[in-house]
Amino acid sequence: MSKATIRQVTARDLDRCCEIEFLSFSSAEAASREKIAKRISTYPEGFTVLETNGEIAGFINAGATHEVQLSDEAFKDLEGHDPTGAHVVIMSVVVHPDFRGLGLSASLMIDFIERMRTLGKEDIYLICQQELVAMYAKYGFVDLGPSASSHGGKCWHEMVLALQTGVAQNQPE
Repeated sequence: MSKATIRQVTARDLDRCCEIEFLSFSSAEAASREKIAKRISTYPEGFTVLETNGEIAGFINAGATHEVQLSDEAFKDLEGHDPTGAHVVIMSVVVHPDFRGLGLSASLMIDFIERMRTLGKEDIYLICQQELVAMYAKYGFVDLGPSASSHGGKCWHEMVLALQTGVAQNQPE
């Protein structure tokens, strides 16, 4: 595999991002094409893609806000999003199934954390399933406990990384 490149999303990335989202999440969890398109057009600064050999292998997308409500499903439509918001909320961290196990999600996460730090954001929030809590903790995220979110009919944990004190860690084992 060639060296991976991480960059800000563009409108021409929509189809591939949708393909990866739909392959990676259940239909109850996956963002719709319309939501992904809105995230690309509304907050490209919070949407990074990782390419290898000229093909998008994965991405992270997020919104920014002044008030974090992780269980708020409307935020996934970027309702309440404000690019000047101090808090970032990650909505998807995903790698195409063909590219998993290569450390690409670690590269994406480390880059994303540094991008948000450079933008002057205070912290990054996300929700994840229990089995991913330890992985995110390796990047400095702190588990805030179970979330009120029932997105996709599943149980979630809320996590936060304080960007002023948190440090993007090396790739997890």
